[in-house]
Amino acid sequence: MSVLPDLHLHYVQACQDLSQPENPFIARVLQEADKNDEISTKEITLKLAGNNHLVPVPRVTDDDLGALVSVLDQAAFVTGLDLAYNLLTDAGAQTIATFLQENSSLQYLNLMFNDIGTSGAELIAEALHSNQSLVHLRMTGNKIGNEGGMFFASMLRINSTLEKLDLGDCDVGLQCLIATSIALTQNKSLKAINLNRPLLSSQQEETTVHVARMLRSNSSLVELHLGKHGMKNFGVERLCEALYGNSSLRYLDLSCNSITYDGVRFLGELLKRNKTLRILDLSANRIEDNGAIYLSEALATRNMTLRALSVVSNNITDEGLVALALAMQSNTTLSHIYIWGNKIDRNTCVAFWELIEMGRLELGCTDVVPYEVDGEVFLAELSHGLGKHRYWAPRSAAVDPGAANASLGILPVSEC
Repeated sequence: MSVLPDLHLHYVQACQDLSQPENPFIARVLQEADKNDEISTKEITLKLAGNNHLVPVPRVTDDDLGALVSVLDQAAFVTGLDLAYNLLTDAGAQTIATFLQENSSLQYLNLMFNDIGTSGAELIAEALHSNQSLVHLRMTGNKIGNEGGMFFASMLRINSTLEKLDLGDCDVGLQCLIATSIALTQNKSLKAINLNRPLLSSQQEETTVHVARMLRSNSSLVELHLGKHGMKNFGVERLCEALYGNSSLRYLDLSCNSITYDGVRFLGELLKRNKTLRILDLSANRIEDNGAIYLSEALATRNMTLRALSVVSNNITDEGLVALALAMQSNTTLSHIYIWGNKIDRNTCVAFWELIEMGRLELGCTDVVPYEVDGEVFLAELSHGLGKHRYWAPRSAAVDPGAANASLGILPVSEC
């Protein structure tokens, strides 16, 4: 049962009991939380991320965690904890793991870009064998390696509460990806997983084959990130074959791979028949004009369910970009499109200026904005995109929290 909130007082007392100096950053965040009139009736997230651009903060260390979790033990209304970009190591992971085994209220835990390694990953994964409250875990950027990833794959066979797991940039390897795919053929609770940038020595795309096999039988996964997998056209074809029979996946991230227009041809055919996908991220591939035309043909004539498409940095010229703009005129569902980093020329500038002028495309739903010089229209870049919510922090307090959070705006958290 939750006690009356006085987080800062509890923190001061815990530091004294542990003979631990107070971290002024933690103290300030707890003081601000105490001022919230709704704190006793509303679930809150403590934001202790160490990448604050506005006010330099003393980052949270392993030694700080003992007093912090002591406070959280008495505050069931704290359901989220953001510890991203701090200085936590495997020792801190042990404190967190013990807390997760005993806590029954924390639903969101962000540990991205700390210094947690393989042993820390083992401790946290094992804690999740019994934890029944945590819904969303972000381990992004912690170098847990393939062995650490295997502990999470094993956890997915047991845990039935976790809905979102982020293992992007964690240096996981072939065995981890295969084990995770196999676990997800049985796991019915996980809705979103980020497996971006594994360390793969093989060029045979075995991992993509296993992921495709998983998608044939998995009916719960809504969001899947496979960026920087070295995926080629063969892998895309396997995924498309699997997605013909999948009716749950809504967000597919294939960014930063080696997909060409031949691979996009399979995606184009998929889009003509698939009625489930809402977001498709093809950023930083090599689809060129032919690939853009394959997509535009599907979107203009057959697909009326896709809501967001990113083709950023794909070596597309006016021909392909204008085709996509024309597709948007006939397709009333596609609301978000991202094109920066391609070979934007006059015809593209005019086409997207027309979309924005007629109200078909809103500025918050694209990464370009038109401007005019001497009667000629040009496009400038806007800092919008599908993936920035994973790493981005605003540099100005006036920035809308959702300004670079397009994908979550398109697809509500409840859906993924």
